[in-house]
Amino acid sequence: MNKAELIEAIANGAKLTKADAGRALDATIESIHKALKKGDRIGLVGFGSFSVAKRAARTGRNPQTGKEIKIAAKKVVKFKAGSELAGSVNKGK
Repeated sequence: MNKAELIEAIANGAKLTKADAGRALDATIESIHKALKKGDRIGLVGFGSFSVAKRAARTGRNPQTGKEIKIAAKKVVKFKAGSELAGSVNKGK
């Protein structure tokens, strides 16, 4: 499913116009983006949670040359599926 298909599904499910659904989706994504940028955790009961974790600097290898390279530390976004979402995916509901 791409963004356009998601907007259409939201519009149909919430009985909104596609334009309103698009604005709602954009606002939701922007809010999640801002919260994660601040380092906040976002928990959506039944769906899952988004959080930011620090990944330490490490040594890796260039797969083409085999030469060791240094990989800098960085922050990464993590998503952990909620039990309801995980259960529905596994049961094929």
